[in-house]
Amino acid sequence: MSYHSLKSNHLLKLKTLGDLKAAGYQPRSIKQELRENLIQKIREKEVVFPGIWGYEDTVIPDVERAILSMHHINLLGLRGQAKTRIARLMINLLDEYIPVVEGAELNDDPLHPLSRYAHDLIAEKGDDTPISWMHRDDRYTEKLATPDVSVADLIGDVDPIKAATLKLPYSDERTIHFGLIPRSHRCIFVINELPDLQARIQVSLFNILQEGDIQIRGFKLRLPLDIQFVFTANPEDYTNRGSIVTPLKDRIDSQIVTHYPKSIEIGKKITQQEAVIKTEQKGLVKTNDLIADLIEQVAFEARESEYVDSKSGVSARMTISAFENMLSSAERRALLNGEKETYVRIADLYGAVPAICGKVELVYEGEVEGPVIVAQNLIGKAIRNQFLQYFPNPEKAKKDKRGNPYKKISDWFGDGNTIDILNDLSNRDYENRLRTIDGLDDVIDQFHTRLSRQERLFMMEFALHGLAEYSVIGKKALDTGQQFKDLLGSMFSPGSRFEEEDDDDDKF
Repeated sequence: MSYHSLKSNHLLKLKTLGDLKAAGYQPRSIKQELRENLIQKIREKEVVFPGIWGYEDTVIPDVERAILSMHHINLLGLRGQAKTRIARLMINLLDEYIPVVEGAELNDDPLHPLSRYAHDLIAEKGDDTPISWMHRDDRYTEKLATPDVSVADLIGDVDPIKAATLKLPYSDERTIHFGLIPRSHRCIFVINELPDLQARIQVSLFNILQEGDIQIRGFKLRLPLDIQFVFTANPEDYTNRGSIVTPLKDRIDSQIVTHYPKSIEIGKKITQQEAVIKTEQKGLVKTNDLIADLIEQVAFEARESEYVDSKSGVSARMTISAFENMLSSAERRALLNGEKETYVRIADLYGAVPAICGKVELVYEGEVEGPVIVAQNLIGKAIRNQFLQYFPNPEKAKKDKRGNPYKKISDWFGDGNTIDILNDLSNRDYENRLRTIDGLDDVIDQFHTRLSRQERLFMMEFALHGLAEYSVIGKKALDTGQQFKDLLGSMFSPGSRFEEEDDDDDKF
């Protein structure tokens, strides 16, 4: 029986170098390990990178090709594109356990020792050399590139205290305290945001990537380090903060470009997977696909907005935070009203404005408008875009010979009626206010059937917001919700966006 055919419980029973040899152990590099395990997973039709959505035909095949080619990898993309997640999932391609010389700080392979300690121990004890087993979860090291990172942090330095304790001269290599990279021998080593690493620090990686040796304070150690390097970088960093020095970029074998979700459905999968939904919220708040679509649509609108810095990008974390805020908005309303169950509302989407404000970088024009106004406008555009998936285009409906389905609604507001849909209305008050509007029920009956009572109310509110976005009726943001009124009246009467005063006339 060969070493690789042994199960974990049998492997862990091997305690010495002699046991390992008897089991048929043959060393292989980490890149060979990744390659061979990937081949096996592909043949067995296993999902190699679970939980990564939207990359099945683009990024994942490129990563798999790089692993098969035994390449170092640079993942290049904007914020929130799962670059680090992909790197972390690569540990699933490692063997569950590998043997190391017990007590060695460089994870030495018992048959190919690297450190002075391991060499001396094997020379002394031979086949009785004790071994321990390293789990694949311990074979991943991640370092965020920051301005204070030093060569000593990554490579190592002479340790005076170590020299004094062991009573060794500085010329003895045993006085070296190795940095993160040598200690990641036989591991995956990830450097996040590589362009932020100072150029002189990047230079220290040249020999490790190509020649396999390191230099520390005059020591030239031939350490054939066995490391799978994965780097991540944001294209914005190339101009704003730093760059990858050309010789280092040349030594990184594969550069793979990531991207944002290309469809609403993919974005929803990511959000639903990553959002933290509390147990109490699941029982208290009922949701639907449309509100989830609207949240994803906000991200798509933000990525195209003239007010948002496209070079910075809009992270998938925005939709995740917005979804969580939306649920919390509905939960808070239910708690305030003492209700045991509530259904999401469009008003809850506006409760996610803080999540949107914190996740977008604005250009100068956006800063002038203000982050809250920009966030509200993005929500408005999302509603406008999704409205056409559920109702006829109001601009074309005016010319429809069969009649304008929205006329009764616009006429009702044209008669001077105004209605406030406040964020914290109880379920009963919410329903009463929506049903006050003439023609709103008829529109839902005409275009949507078989809706539950809660779904019907949601679509009524959605229709109101959509008509406001298409300028059939007017809408004004209040501190406590949204106010709907006649479009012309809202433009020329107090309480409009042109005259920031409240108009309480005919308010429900």
